[in-house]
Amino acid sequence: MRLWHYELIPYLPKSQLLAQWRELNSIFAKEDKHILINYIYEYPKHELYVYTELVLQEMKLRGINIRTLDKMARYFDDLEMLETITPFAKHHNKAYLTICYYNLYEKFIRGQKDFSPEQFAALDAYYNEKGQPK
Repeated sequence: MRLWHYELIPYLPKSQLLAQWRELNSIFAKEDKHILINYIYEYPKHELYVYTELVLQEMKLRGINIRTLDKMARYFDDLEMLETITPFAKHHNKAYLTICYYNLYEKFIRGQKDFSPEQFAALDAYYNEKGQPK
């Protein structure tokens, strides 16, 4: 279970984007605990909402149909709308961006079927421009 660095959502292969939505729904349904996502519970719920909206926006851009938003609606029904923020800023830092980049890099070099050379080139260009720790 992983919440990809928020800046990499547009670069995720379709299978990772769909898996991200499934993982979010699992959090909405059960408030899953897992070593790779436990940090989200240190933040106001609003930050998970902002992150979720980024995932939904990318899915819509790619024409991916979302069957239902029921779990999300129930999870956030008591949420006060706050200003838009960078989600999980303390944890979604350059080091985490690097971890996620190399995780995706491995998927690419191992031949993930829905990860084209063009998609990886876009991710790689983004990472080389913005992500690398100084």
